[in-house]
Amino acid sequence: MLFNSYGFIFAFLPVVLIMYFLFIRLRYFFIAKLWLALSSLFFYGWWNVRYIPLILLSIAVNYIVGRRLVSSTTRRSVILFVGIGFNALLLGYYKYADFFIVNWNGLIGAHVPILHLLLPLGISFFTFTQIAYLVDAYRGRVQEYKLINYILFVTFFPHLIAGPILHHKDMMPQFERLRNKVWNWSNVLSGALLFCIGLAKKMLIADTLASYANSGFTSATQFIDSWVACLSYTFQIYYDFSGYTDMAIGVALLFNIRLPQNFNSPYRATSIQDFWRRWHITLSHFLRDYIYIPLGGSRRGFWTAIRNVLITFLIGGIWHGASWMFILWGLLHGGGQAVQHIWKRWGRPLPLGLCWLLTFGFINVTWVFFRAHNLQQAGRLLRGMLGINGLGLSTLAESILVLPVLAVLLLVMLTSPNLTERLSKLTPNWRTSLFMAVLFMISLLFFNRITEFLYFNF
Repeated sequence: MLFNSYGFIFAFLPVVLIMYFLFIRLRYFFIAKLWLALSSLFFYGWWNVRYIPLILLSIAVNYIVGRRLVSSTTRRSVILFVGIGFNALLLGYYKYADFFIVNWNGLIGAHVPILHLLLPLGISFFTFTQIAYLVDAYRGRVQEYKLINYILFVTFFPHLIAGPILHHKDMMPQFERLRNKVWNWSNVLSGALLFCIGLAKKMLIADTLASYANSGFTSATQFIDSWVACLSYTFQIYYDFSGYTDMAIGVALLFNIRLPQNFNSPYRATSIQDFWRRWHITLSHFLRDYIYIPLGGSRRGFWTAIRNVLITFLIGGIWHGASWMFILWGLLHGGGQAVQHIWKRWGRPLPLGLCWLLTFGFINVTWVFFRAHNLQQAGRLLRGMLGINGLGLSTLAESILVLPVLAVLLLVMLTSPNLTERLSKLTPNWRTSLFMAVLFMISLLFFNRITEFLYFNF
C-alpha cells in the first residue's frame, strides 16, 4: 500500500485514524495502541503477507535482548554482540546473500545456485532502528517500556517502509503522554499540509523528472543530454525521498506523534560534511553515533579519523544495497570528506560560492554512480557530461523542455525558506487550507501513473 494511492488516502488512513481516536475517546488506551499496531502490520503485509512473520521475529528477538541488556549486570557485552549479530545476519541474508554468491561464483568459477530471495520492504530501516535501540540499552540510556509500545516504535506505519530511522528515547514515550491522546486540530492542519506537500513533491516533480532521468541514463551520450539526465535524477531522488518523509511526518502528526526531520535543504550544502548534515539526517546520525564514534571518531589522531570516515561511508554505501555501485558511491563520499578534512588542515579557505559549486558538482557526479546499473553506464554518462562525445543533443525537444524546470528547481532550493522554517510560522487560516486543497487536487490528477518511492528499494 502506497501513500500515493487511493486505497491509502481514502480508505486505510481515515479508518485507522477514526478508530484510533474513538478508542482513545472511550479511554480504551491499550486497545487504541493495539489497533494501531495491528493496522501497521496490516499495512506492512499488504505487499506480501510473508513479511509479517519476519518482522515479528525481529521485534521479538530485539525486545528480549533489549530487556536483558537493561536488567542484566553481567555479560552485557556478549548479549549485545548476540543482538547485533542477529540483526546483521538477518539483514545480510535477505539483502546480500545473492550478491555474495554471484561474486563468489565469479571469483573462483563456482556454480553455487542463486537463492532469488525477495527483499523484505523496510528491512534496512527497521534493522538499523533496532540496532540503535540495543546499543542505547547497553549504554544505559533505555528505560523498560511496555511491549506494545516497543512494537509501535518499530512498526508505526508512517515510518516503517522508508524511515526516518527512529530512536526509542524520541518515540516510545510519545505513546504514553496524555496530551497525545486528544484530537489536536493544530496537528491535524500541520500534518495534512505536510502530507499534501509531500504528495505534490512525489507526483508532480519526482515522477515527472523520472522519465528524463530514466531516458538519459539509458541512452544519453552528449553533453546537454547527459547533464539533463544527471540533474533530473539529482532532483528526482531528493523530491521522491523528501516527499515520502514529509508524508510520513504529516501522517504521524495526525496521531500526535512527531517524527524527526530528515532533510534540511541538502543542495545548499557548501561541503560534503555539510551535505550529510542535511541529507537523510537520521541515517547520518546513525552512522556517526553507532559506527564512526565507536571506531574512535577523531579522538585517535588525524589519519585514524580519515580511516574511520572511509569505513563509515563504506558501510553507508553497503546499507543502500547489494551492489558494487553503492559501495563505490559510499567510498566516494567518504573520500570526499577525507579530502575536505585534509584541505581544512593544509589548504586555504575558498570563497563560499566556489565551495557550493564544487560540492553540488561532486554530489551530481556521485549520484551517477548511485543511479547507474554498472560502471559502463556510469562511464558513458560521465563522458557525456564532460563533453567528450559532443555538445549536441540526441533528444532535443525533451531536453530543452526540462532545462528551465531544472533551473527553477535549483533557484527555489537556493533561495526559498525550507519546509521546516515555513511550518514553524504556520497559522490556521483559509489561505493555508486553500493551498493544501489545490495541491491535493492537482496531485490527484497525476494518479494515473502511481509509482513506488525510490527508497523502497534500499
